[in-house]
Amino acid sequence: MEVADGARPRVLVVGAGLAGLGAAQRLSSSRAFPHLRLLESTGRAGGRVCSQRFGSEVVEMGAHWIHGPSKENPVFQLASDYGLLDEEAMSEENQQIEVSVPSVGEYLRKEIAQQVKEWTDDDETKWLKLAVLNTYFKLECCVSGTHSMDHVALGPFGEYAMLPGLDCTFPGGYGGLPDCMLTSLPKESVLFHKPVTVVRWGGSYREESQEGRTFPVQVECEDGERFLADHVIITVPLGFLKEHHETFIDPPLPPRKADAIRQLGFGTNNKIFLEFEQPFWPPDCQLIEVVWEDESPLVEAGTDLQASWFRKLIVFLVLQPPERYGHVLCGFIAGKESEYMETLSDAAVLTALTDVIRRLTGNPHLAPPKKVMRSQWHSAPYTRGSYSYVAVGSSGDDIDALAQPLPEDAADPRPQQVLFAGEATHRTFYSTTHGALLSGWREADRLLSLYDTSESHQHKPRL
Repeated sequence: MEVADGARPRVLVVGAGLAGLGAAQRLSSSRAFPHLRLLESTGRAGGRVCSQRFGSEVVEMGAHWIHGPSKENPVFQLASDYGLLDEEAMSEENQQIEVSVPSVGEYLRKEIAQQVKEWTDDDETKWLKLAVLNTYFKLECCVSGTHSMDHVALGPFGEYAMLPGLDCTFPGGYGGLPDCMLTSLPKESVLFHKPVTVVRWGGSYREESQEGRTFPVQVECEDGERFLADHVIITVPLGFLKEHHETFIDPPLPPRKADAIRQLGFGTNNKIFLEFEQPFWPPDCQLIEVVWEDESPLVEAGTDLQASWFRKLIVFLVLQPPERYGHVLCGFIAGKESEYMETLSDAAVLTALTDVIRRLTGNPHLAPPKKVMRSQWHSAPYTRGSYSYVAVGSSGDDIDALAQPLPEDAADPRPQQVLFAGEATHRTFYSTTHGALLSGWREADRLLSLYDTSESHQHKPRL
């Protein structure tokens, strides 16, 4: 028996990052969900995938690499389907390279302290070795999106799964992926500049129409518009939930889920792009690492952010090729220092980094960069940081708790009304774009399983 469109389930997706786009794509490919709406708070799709113009070329303000670009990675596969990658990324050799898993904070310091006892070097060499090791601690802070590796729990750290393949980038910008995903959705289903203020569930909200249907979910937006639905998939970043979950969802979240939001980590990792008139680095240089000789992982760092924030910046990537990008360096900085950097003016950042580079090169007269641009993810009101990590005091169980739909009680006869997706809800791929995409597909499949999906639908997006 054919079901009238008016009686079919209504689904709202909150957030047009990769998780939200992935969920919307999968649902829109089924005839069971003609009433799909995707609500995005900003004026663009992509979320923490954010490609912007810098000079004549596109640079990545957010997600930079496809981590583990191999057949197991859905972002890689989707980008391949859309023709967004170059020949090197698509090569079989590139996809088969294995990468190792790093370790964390306190464990590393204990191991280093033991190793130092066996070093036979003179004191100056010992301190230089420790300074280099300290730089790698800072690098791991950028990788994990945390202020300190002391905040990253050691036990569950090994649950994070690495995929094979040598990390690769998008020649035309990572933003091409969400753009392609967006064009596969019905145009009327996506609404921009629709910040959601509250998701009400477990209710009986009546539609003002002749049919007079009632719905269990009502989503209210900042501009006063309200949307009724049978289901809502929330894909907002964990940083936003940390700040707003007590008012964002009504009735409030169960204690276990609220505790998971509080306990999981969500840090800041920013980029600073510097364009130079002429390069001070050799033509074959790929990256420039910064080592401060007076630092050590065995000595607590200073807390005066104003005086030393720039010391957390540990590496500059040389954007290649120069004939395409010009002479551009991309610096990475994480943690509280990164958040402090966001409060400064472009001029103050430029002055500080000019001084760093002059000290780095030993040339006090080196010409300053002619242009600077940086990301500011902590200040972004709908993001409030970069990506998640399993903090001390939390575990992978918290990730699973965050992903659990509402109502939680398996004995509850009501179908699941509020579903959760996003990189912070994927236990083995948290902090990644492929984790975000997979989580969106997971929640879409959860809804597809609730309804008769024998009607034609496909799991691959329309290209």
